[in-house]
Amino acid sequence: MGEVFFNPLDELADYQSLNEDLRREKGPVSVSGCMDSQKVHLMYEAAKDVPWKLVVTYDDSRAREIYDDFKYFRPDVWLYPAKDLLFYSSDIHGNLLTKQRMQVLRQISENKGGVVVTTINGLMDHLLPLEVLEDASLTVKSGEVLDIEKTKERLAALGYERMAQVDGMGQFSVRGGIIDVFPLTEELPVRIELWDDEVDSIRSFDLESQRSIDRLDEVCIYPATEIVLGSERIEAGLAKLEKECKAHVKALRDQMRTEQAHRIRSIVDELAEGLREGYRVHGLGSFIRYFSEETESFLDYFPKNQTVIFLDEAARLKEKAETVEAEFRESMAHRLESGYLLPGQTDFLHASREILARLLRKRTLLLSALEQRLPGMNVERKYSLLVKNVNSYQNSFEILIKDLTRWKKEGYRVILLSGSRTRASRLAGDLREYELRAFCPEEADRKVLPGEILVTYGNLHRGFEYPQIKFVVITEGDMFGLEKKRRRKKKTAYEGKKIQSFSELSVGDYVVHESHGLGIYRGIEKIEQDKVVKDYIKIEYGDGGNLYLPATRLDGIQKYASSDAKQPRLNKLGGSEWNKTKTRVKTAVKEIAKDLVELYAARQQVDGYQYGPDTVWQKEFEELFPFEETEDQLEAIEATKRDMESRKIMDRLICGDVGYGKTEIALRAAFKAIQEGKQVVYLVPTTILAQQHYNTFVQRMMDFPVRVDLLSRFRTAAEQKKTLEDLKKGFVDIVIGTHRVLSKDVEFKNLGLLIIDEEQRFGVTHKEKIKKLKENVDVLTLTATPIPRTLHMSLVGIRDMSVLEEPPVDRLPIQTYVMEYNDEMVREAIGRELSRGGQVYYVYNRVNDIDEIASHVASLVPDANVVFAHGQMREHQLERIMLDFVNGEIDVLVSTTIIETGLDIPNANTIIIHDADRLGLSQLYQIRGRVGRSNRTSYAFLMYKRDKMLKEEAEKRLQAIREFTELGSGIKIAMRDLEIRGAGNILGAEQHGHMEAVGYDLYCKLLNEAVSVLKGTAKEDENFETVVDCDIDAYIPPSYIKNEYQKLDIYKRISGIETEDEYMDMQDELIDRFGDIPRPVENLLRVAELKAMAHRCYVTEIDINRQEIRISMYPKAKLDTSGIPDLIKKYRGDLKMQTGPTPGFVYLDQRNRNKDCERMIEKAKEVLGELAGMAGG
Repeated sequence: MGEVFFNPLDELADYQSLNEDLRREKGPVSVSGCMDSQKVHLMYEAAKDVPWKLVVTYDDSRAREIYDDFKYFRPDVWLYPAKDLLFYSSDIHGNLLTKQRMQVLRQISENKGGVVVTTINGLMDHLLPLEVLEDASLTVKSGEVLDIEKTKERLAALGYERMAQVDGMGQFSVRGGIIDVFPLTEELPVRIELWDDEVDSIRSFDLESQRSIDRLDEVCIYPATEIVLGSERIEAGLAKLEKECKAHVKALRDQMRTEQAHRIRSIVDELAEGLREGYRVHGLGSFIRYFSEETESFLDYFPKNQTVIFLDEAARLKEKAETVEAEFRESMAHRLESGYLLPGQTDFLHASREILARLLRKRTLLLSALEQRLPGMNVERKYSLLVKNVNSYQNSFEILIKDLTRWKKEGYRVILLSGSRTRASRLAGDLREYELRAFCPEEADRKVLPGEILVTYGNLHRGFEYPQIKFVVITEGDMFGLEKKRRRKKKTAYEGKKIQSFSELSVGDYVVHESHGLGIYRGIEKIEQDKVVKDYIKIEYGDGGNLYLPATRLDGIQKYASSDAKQPRLNKLGGSEWNKTKTRVKTAVKEIAKDLVELYAARQQVDGYQYGPDTVWQKEFEELFPFEETEDQLEAIEATKRDMESRKIMDRLICGDVGYGKTEIALRAAFKAIQEGKQVVYLVPTTILAQQHYNTFVQRMMDFPVRVDLLSRFRTAAEQKKTLEDLKKGFVDIVIGTHRVLSKDVEFKNLGLLIIDEEQRFGVTHKEKIKKLKENVDVLTLTATPIPRTLHMSLVGIRDMSVLEEPPVDRLPIQTYVMEYNDEMVREAIGRELSRGGQVYYVYNRVNDIDEIASHVASLVPDANVVFAHGQMREHQLERIMLDFVNGEIDVLVSTTIIETGLDIPNANTIIIHDADRLGLSQLYQIRGRVGRSNRTSYAFLMYKRDKMLKEEAEKRLQAIREFTELGSGIKIAMRDLEIRGAGNILGAEQHGHMEAVGYDLYCKLLNEAVSVLKGTAKEDENFETVVDCDIDAYIPPSYIKNEYQKLDIYKRISGIETEDEYMDMQDELIDRFGDIPRPVENLLRVAELKAMAHRCYVTEIDINRQEIRISMYPKAKLDTSGIPDLIKKYRGDLKMQTGPTPGFVYLDQRNRNKDCERMIEKAKEVLGELAGMAGG
């Protein structure tokens, strides 16, 4: 896009000489007078013929800004994030950082040029030389020979982790001749299939479905860790470590500091053990100097004579480098003192002076806004440009027109940048109305001439002006206030579907069988009967009875899930109690379904107020939203407006996670209602939330004649009285409040819309009052509890629902660290957050000694204001504390998990969770969601106490937490947990009990059935099961699918096959994921196909052995019986009809002695085909 600019800088003498200096290597040179986005323009234009440009700036958010602006000028720009030097040693951190860094390293090694943006601390850590990483990477080409064992070892050495199934970056799995791997530098994981030892094909595949997408010719797998060590390196490094550790421990012991000596000894031992065993060891970064003689800085990765270096604000760079170094040195001293480090670990940082000196090369340009003296940084020449920032017009179009007219007169070249092509042409059209000729070129090859205005689309942070050459650039942000954030569609969003039922079923879990009730899953067993082998699933029941279920009949079984982890009571096999429970729940479900359907019908009959279409004001109001809406948000807004513009009374539920933009939907609906003279009530559960929403509403409605009032305990009696009077007269447009709004003395002149936030948190009496208010008013309900998809489906058409599932972009992922508790880390984490002006949550989940913990934290950071809060405090007290926290008066809030609920504090960006291994995943997920509300990187520290006894258990939990750092499958488990809670909330308490009784999945299934019967879409009596028993080996051998979860999953999906298409699809998937299908699995598929055919013909049981086929029919089968005599005739005595309570057919093969069932299976298909003809199928 940069072509639009057709380098106007060439006309500036200073720029020409500066450019010449860089090209002829006469630097370093400095240029002052540069501003925001103009710096990027200058960097883009300068030294265009030098392949590499390295831009170094002072902090992450500035680096991101430069990166975004550069993207507008050219596509080959990469952002290289700095590693966090203080917390590098945590046990676990997300792959995300390594992924971004690896992608840059890949570009440097593969490409001939480009732009890399980084911060000064990104250059300060020691890295392995680039050649080492290049040599380590593994390239696989189609057709070459590959040794599976060696490849496995090689991938593990590269830092990839072996899993049963790849479900995140940095993992690989091997199944037979198929290797799946998800390289950090690729968008999609890759499947390598071998034929013997030759690579047969390489395909990319989709994580969700595990199905292949595209064929590739080759794939290059870069390391998944920055420290790749061969075995010689490991041994040499460990010898050095051992030697230094001995000396250090002796020194500590001599000083009588035995605790520290013991600590460092065990740290080194654990590391050595891990490396020798071949584990993936985290936190190796600090030991890099032991394992590699020669280390480099990121700066050394760039070819010297082909790189131009740009330093953004050198004075700030220097300051930042010195701060990082000082912080690091201080922290190292502390840790060395407490026995967390060896002396050799303290120097893995390049000194700031060294790095700054090395940055000043012959081709270095220092950019700054003001002319500054930089001690210790000498430049050859100084230049200065005259640049002005553009005024911010903040939506006042008139002033913009004035300026444009003046510039046009004075012969300026003006470029206006707009966020999208349509907006650009609309803007050009608007300008023409003011007699300003603006052109909007399709192609970017048109130069802008003096006195012309060019409107095009693009995105820069700020506009700028070069007065000497009369050249101005104005961005959308300058014209319309807050920049619109660009938004990319997220790829794999969590779809909120039922989790592939068995992915997390493990031995010992509770399961529910529809006909037998609640038991415990005990694993898969192979059982041979009459020389036929099949897999059976063993479920243990209450009286010690075991139920063996053929693995092909998995459709009746679900994992039992309830909202609290109470141990459920097991049913007895064959007892009557399960049937009683089920009947009780069925009746209750019918009731609720009836209520729902009746409510819906009643609402359809009453007419509500009909709003008109959107006005100009509405559009203006919506344009002011500082972010771009997500697709889900747009759909929800559309639906809400449709409801308001129709005759019916709106009753819409909007569900979405905290911070997914529910409030914006409410704002727009409220604004629409106000324009027609209606009043709006916004009801919230807590006083603080009322205050927060009040602030939001006032801020968004600022430019419009709308009066927003607040009714809550934070208002004086006089203020409340005035609000009540004005509400009655109709002067107040929007009132926001807690249940105070429901009091008798609140009267409205013309109430049009009721908005309820977090409905589930109001008590029963309040709900009754809300119902009174609701009678003929439009209602919009917002909730953050995720609504289960399964439930959602059954409620569709009864309650209007919009679900927001797409997260807002520009949320930076939360850097999650898992580590053993130590005071140093806590001090540093809090210190760092406070030094950038933020606040910290410290979660400690026990009320009895929370005050001790708070005072301990306060002693670690004496200058911080530390306060504790917990749920047993009086409500007023708690509110005051929370309000102080929201207002930024408290630095560290030590609290129990009460912070889960709904508060939005963008300034709190660090959370420390004490004893994280004691909290459930969903709790962690929700608590962790409290930080990361702004566009600053936020940190979550999960601390645990390490205990040798707990190793097994804690390992498992931490494994789960690790998945959860990357929002991999962890989010699904969390969602599951939350879904169950959410379901209880929507349906009310008494239903909750029923849900506990039969488990969540079965409850949803029953509710679905009841609703569809009532709505007339399904008949009650058509429920029958089909069982196929066939004497052939039909099972999945362990050599084909090793992993038990996957095996169960495939069994379940095979047993659910209903059509020919699904059968073919399943075949394709099996071949794709696991290789060629062995005979027993082929048989399994055939049995499933037979079962689907039989079900369509109303057959309940079909039994096949070598000589006969027995078919039992469903008594209420809808068959055209007139065809039966012909059918029997056709088989000349081999087929007989049986009558009785269960009618059926028997086919006997009297002519052949069959060795196996093959013939009979074909015959059975033939007979079923005939029956299907009679069933009208």
